[in-house]
Amino acid sequence: MKSVNLLLLTAMIISISGLISIAYAQESGKSSADGSKLIGAGIAFGVAAGGAGVGLGYVGSAGLAVISENPALQSKVFIFIGMVESIAIYGIVMMFIILGQ
Repeated sequence: MKSVNLLLLTAMIISISGLISIAYAQESGKSSADGSKLIGAGIAFGVAAGGAGVGLGYVGSAGLAVISENPALQSKVFIFIGMVESIAIYGIVMMFIILGQ
């Protein structure tokens, strides 16, 4: 437990040090919001993909159990798996919307 706390503290220090940096002169043609767009797009896709991965683990394992008992339900299981995968696709769409602005 102590190593987990140390790891979280280290990650938090690195994150804060990345947010609090020395201000340099702005180059011409670059917006100061470009970095925020990239961070927001990364968070949008990362959270959606992580949630889809967890959901796919649960749905996939339950679906394999259903298919092993009744192979006739295979098409319904694939529909549920497709529904879970659509969450990751929504994350990709949001990422492109954020980067397109």
